[in-house]
Amino acid sequence: MIATKQEQTTTSRILLVEDDRNFGDVLRSYLEMHGFTVDLAVDGIDGFEQFRRAEYDICITDVMMPRKDGFSLAKDIRSKNPEIPIIFLTAKTLKEDVLEGFRIGADDYVTKPFNSEELLLRVNAILRRTKKQSDEDELEEDEIRIGKYYFNNPLRFLYLKEGAEITEKIKLSPKEALLLKLFCKYRNNVLPRSEALTKIWGEDNYFTARSMDVFVTKLRKYLAKDETIEITNIHGNGFRMIVRGEIGSEL
Repeated sequence: MIATKQEQTTTSRILLVEDDRNFGDVLRSYLEMHGFTVDLAVDGIDGFEQFRRAEYDICITDVMMPRKDGFSLAKDIRSKNPEIPIIFLTAKTLKEDVLEGFRIGADDYVTKPFNSEELLLRVNAILRRTKKQSDEDELEEDEIRIGKYYFNNPLRFLYLKEGAEITEKIKLSPKEALLLKLFCKYRNNVLPRSEALTKIWGEDNYFTARSMDVFVTKLRKYLAKDETIEITNIHGNGFRMIVRGEIGSEL
């Protein structure tokens, strides 16, 4: 039996942070009408207090707010829960602002004014991906070797080993782990940008592409202590993770 839209979202709880009370009330009513439980906060400080008191499936926050802005709120939320999805609602469309949002860890960026149905579709898409991520395992190995690193796929840990000693241990976010799995699948070959965006972000557009660039930069940083590993940008196509010395690396 195929679940209806309302059945798919009934158990999901949203933290909505919006300083425009009238707009916030309208948006909360719309989301509740589609089966969500929604808690409304009027600024970043109020939003973080509510976040600390309850369990949420996704956070939707305005950027420009009094007392504490949405970027600062997102950093606080990420310090407590690095995995919860965050959507920014904002009239700020400057490239620097968009990139800052994705650096903090935004899952999506919706510019005002927007259609409420569009936001609903984006929320549902993110929640579907979040629920599927724990079950997806495109690579059969529990532990994958990448040069001096070992990637534990089920636990999302990246280890650096010097001989038999583990000298560094990094806990990856769900998106970081999914992206690294794809790089491992395509190691020494080109990972098409469109495939990564579709599988991990659910769509291929300017905002998701910028988000992917941020995550690629993070993986480069995590793998930086092994000079045989390099993630290169293949202009107009995607990325390539090269592990020098392996067959296919051509180096």
